[in-house]
Amino acid sequence: MYDALPTWLKEILPILILLIVVAVVMLRLPKLELGHSKAFMHRRLMNWLPLGLTYAFLYMGRYNLTVASEHLGHRVTNEGFGTIFGWGALTYGLSFVLNGPLTDRIGGRRTILIAATGSAVMNAAMATLILVDYQGDLVIALSVLYALNMYFQSFGAVSIVKVNSAWFHVRERGVFGGIFGILISLGIYFAFDGGGAIAKALPVQWVFFIPAIILVGFAVLDFFMVRDTPGDAGLEDFDTADASSGDTGPRLPVLEVFLRMARNPVIITIALVEFCSGFLRNAIMHWGMKFASQTHQMTHFVFANWGLLLCCAGILGGVVGGILSDRVFGSRRGPVAALLYGIMLAGSLGAIFLLNTPAIGWIVILMSLAIIGVHGMLSGTASMDFGGKRNVGVAVGIIDGFVYLGTALQAVVLGHLVPQGDAAHITSNWSNWPLAMIPAAVVGLALTIRVWHAMPEPANKKVIESA
Repeated sequence: MYDALPTWLKEILPILILLIVVAVVMLRLPKLELGHSKAFMHRRLMNWLPLGLTYAFLYMGRYNLTVASEHLGHRVTNEGFGTIFGWGALTYGLSFVLNGPLTDRIGGRRTILIAATGSAVMNAAMATLILVDYQGDLVIALSVLYALNMYFQSFGAVSIVKVNSAWFHVRERGVFGGIFGILISLGIYFAFDGGGAIAKALPVQWVFFIPAIILVGFAVLDFFMVRDTPGDAGLEDFDTADASSGDTGPRLPVLEVFLRMARNPVIITIALVEFCSGFLRNAIMHWGMKFASQTHQMTHFVFANWGLLLCCAGILGGVVGGILSDRVFGSRRGPVAALLYGIMLAGSLGAIFLLNTPAIGWIVILMSLAIIGVHGMLSGTASMDFGGKRNVGVAVGIIDGFVYLGTALQAVVLGHLVPQGDAAHITSNWSNWPLAMIPAAVVGLALTIRVWHAMPEPANKKVIESA
């Protein structure tokens, strides 16, 4: 019976089974009694599902560059890829200065529409560049367009967290952190395995064209279905018990909000942790594929199913982390992040000794599980807790901005450290790859321990951050 299934269904069947198992487990957990009605729960699902899938497909329109670069031959070398991705990541990281406060002002619904349509246009532009066989310096041209794409992409995480901060109570946000991890993981699957399948079946420009088309479709869906708050959807707003709880005064000027966030030791510590996360996450996902491709290991099970296994690992990391946070650690995010960073450090050290063995694939998959779990806990959840729903745009902008500043650093560092040309075909020449991850894992672990006890305080109380 299994053999009779279509090839595409066989490829996604493990993800579907895993999502079903996750759904069953989450439904079987003891219910948190927060007073939500069935009507509220249904409308919340209809709100975050299209919003979340838009975020997942934004990932497809972001990481498709990695897949495309492997099909552009000598025109985009390892160093060239590092340059393009580095400029894009730097643009993303710095955009929070504008886009975080803007999202707080105009709402996440509007900014997700900006993200989807803007990224669609930039992906179409990159596809056109390849379609017309641009004869200039392709690295420079793609760097400009990819940086513009990443500017629009930078609205994505801010938008989804901003909207959901009004729909999720602090006590249930750990589970949302798991959902956030699932969305990231699906986006990674769409980018790597979906993009890879597109590149095999069609000319490489379709790796950019197809995400552009999908994003336009989801922008239309979001316009009709997504609302910023329960009140906007005809329901009753409620106290989410985060850092904005009790804050009923006038909205503070953007600069004052930003300075308050910048003086908050927990938010800054989390931002620094996520700087390390950005370095590690992309060092694994992007350079792992390049390592396998250039050392002729794409036939190994892990690398042949790269997007699929990254997706499964991310789902497990996000969901397990979210459940542990809410059910074991009393909705504290620091302990979960510290445990996952311990896995990152152990994986980085182990990769040095197992680089020349088939085990390397499973090590980086385990590391991916850990780092996506951290990202869901901190960028997806802690940013809501400590920013509060009124100012979460600034908080997640700072935190997610640091993720991509770390990403920019790894793009440049690894772009120069990994072997080039014929030297890249020899596995032992890649030893700098895991070595470069160890400092980030050590620093990230030390910082997560500092916020082990951190919990948000309502705005009508004196803020005392435990670190």
